[in-house]
Amino acid sequence: MSTRGAGRASGRGRQATLAALGVLAAVSLAACGSKDFPNDPRSPEPIDVSAKVDSQKVQVSPTKFGAGLVTFTVANLSDSPIRLEVNGTRKKASSRPIQPGMPGGLQVQLPQGDYQVTAGPGARARPASITVGAERKSSQNKLLLP
Repeated sequence: MSTRGAGRASGRGRQATLAALGVLAAVSLAACGSKDFPNDPRSPEPIDVSAKVDSQKVQVSPTKFGAGLVTFTVANLSDSPIRLEVNGTRKKASSRPIQPGMPGGLQVQLPQGDYQVTAGPGARARPASITVGAERKSSQNKLLLP
């Protein structure tokens, strides 16, 4: 009894199976992905702006910066609760109440324009003015950003 023919048939079957798997893998990989890959740049890095509110005035630093996400860190040095408000022609935002002697914050996306920063309704503190210029540069090539 000869087993030569059986071995050849099984070897050809393996080759055919491997060839079919190779074609199937090539077709499935070609179907993955999109030909139109958008490589949109990252948004600008958020900027930190500090605000100090006392019984006489609101102070903000810096007062000029580019458009994008802004995080206000607020120190309430007055004797009453305040709400930091940012008012402009294109955007209005307000923080939660900030108790006297406590820190607070407000995060807002600001477009280009001029804004008044106040201590909220009924507060006697003079408002501060800020100017938001054109959008800041992308943070595309900056490392270690979230």
